[in-house]
Amino acid sequence: MFISAVRRVAAPGAAASAKRGISVQTLLHGSPEAKAAGDLEIQQHSRLVGRGKYVHGFETHRVKPDKIDEYKKAAERYYKGIQEDPRLSVKLTGNWETLVGDQDTFVHIIEYENYAGYDKTSALVRSSEHWDAYQAMLPFLNARTNQLNQEFAILPTAPPRAEGGIFELRTYQLKPGTLLEWETTWRRGIEARRKSVAPVGAWFSQVGRLHQVHHMWQYPDLQTRKDVREKAWQIDGWAETVSKTAQLAKFMDAFILSPLSFSPLK
Repeated sequence: MFISAVRRVAAPGAAASAKRGISVQTLLHGSPEAKAAGDLEIQQHSRLVGRGKYVHGFETHRVKPDKIDEYKKAAERYYKGIQEDPRLSVKLTGNWETLVGDQDTFVHIIEYENYAGYDKTSALVRSSEHWDAYQAMLPFLNARTNQLNQEFAILPTAPPRAEGGIFELRTYQLKPGTLLEWETTWRRGIEARRKSVAPVGAWFSQVGRLHQVHHMWQYPDLQTRKDVREKAWQIDGWAETVSKTAQLAKFMDAFILSPLSFSPLK
């Protein structure tokens, strides 16, 4: 759902490369200098736009269509188990099934106490009864992906609640190097958007598929979603935000999700 086919990107021209102080040869062969520059850029941007307190794991499971019911039971056992185990120090943000978008796909978001917490939790899970529960899900899967994300500082993830309805998860694949510009532009427009609906959360990827941004919204139904989005266009600032952020994205997806019975957000 979040991991798509790798696209080939043409190397920039020699003049553009020289302007950046990096040769075409360096870009093509991925020298240590180029890699270090890219890593530094990501780190700097993360410190500027990220909340930094937590890491959110996005676990996406593609389930065999004839094994949906068995999978849901196994998933509930595993995710409720790790949430209720005080040794793990994790919080379950939410668990969803895709209604519109990639079918037979389930999304689970887990909150860890930063990377040290993720390391600790992963080690404890693998050496506990929870690992057996996790393994019990695997026969029902066609594929699985895991991505670690950080919250945008301007938008902490919503606490558990039960308002009902549907969730929309929007995912943007940004052009490399545009995260800071995207956040700055989106931050100016989000206040306008809040006048019509409160966002559930917003995150940017740090491990897994990079240069991705996700944000989530909750609506009573699809018709309300349509009405709310149309009203947002009438608020000063939102149209400009959409126009500018769209120019920074290579592609984008919108998925409609339904919360599972044990999801803290529902």
